[in-house]
Amino acid sequence: MTPPSFPPPTPPATSPPTPYASAVAEGIRAAGADLVGYVPSVSVAPVIAALVAADGGVDGASARVFPLSREEEAMGVLGALPLAGRFGAIVMQDNGFGNALTALTTFNLAYHLPLLIVANTRGGLGEYNSMIHTLSQYVPDLLDRVGLRVFELDRRSDPGDWTAVIAEAGTHARMTFRPVVVLAHFWATDGKAA
Repeated sequence: MTPPSFPPPTPPATSPPTPYASAVAEGIRAAGADLVGYVPSVSVAPVIAALVAADGGVDGASARVFPLSREEEAMGVLGALPLAGRFGAIVMQDNGFGNALTALTTFNLAYHLPLLIVANTRGGLGEYNSMIHTLSQYVPDLLDRVGLRVFELDRRSDPGDWTAVIAEAGTHARMTFRPVVVLAHFWATDGKAA
């Protein structure tokens, strides 16, 4: 008896990036990032998809956009680029600053290495994970306390503003020789990506 044959699996449908995700990707490109690293997460996936697609990559990576396993690794890999005359950006979730603070403060900040960090905020409107509030609600104050410049974006600003603020944050990082963080609220109130 021959086993039944099944049609090949259909790849999952991917929805196009939202206007906000596209705006974030455009802002990172406009900031002049030579390389973009990210820590994989469903909340930043639309931004990564837009960055990878614009760079001609597939499967979450391209010549300039690539995943990293942890936030502190991202600070070291992308944060060292100014030592070679280049500029990096990181896309991550704000709760990842719990992992990244030691590397960020003792390397990037202490050695005046410009770096653009765009972090999705968690714990706000539409947050489905009740445990995430424990750290995320304190992230803006925590980053300010250690001396990092933080700019915040939410849906009160249109996507064009998001692009401009992220691009200007990259300029500010280079001008001040410091890491700069943009906290962006990607969640809609129904818990779906904005």
